Amino acid sequence: MIGAPGSPAPDLSNAEIVDYSIVEGDGRIRLKLKDGSVVEVRLEIMNILRAGNDPNTGLPAYIVQSAPLVRLVECPKELRKPPLRPGGKADAKAIPGFG
Repeated sequence: MIGAPGSPAPDLSNAEIVDYSIVEGDGRIRLKLKDGSVVEVRLEIMNILRAGNDPNTGLPAYIVQSAPLVRLVECPKELRKPPLRPGGKADAKAIPGFG
């Protein structure tokens, strides 16, 4: 939300943290991959900063600090491999996924 591509980056020296609340949704999306796996991706918002106004439009400029969180929800059995123990050897007694 910082203006047009190629425009100068906003000055963050006077940026202020803006409090927010979630208006709609929980930020999660589930994706079914071609190999049959299902992955869930959620965007974790850490901070939103207001960094002044865009000089071209006069609109406020915001910086969103975020991190994607990715979780494997489903996985076909044929894609699974036994977990490796330190030293590179598979543990025959381990429960798949709990190495």
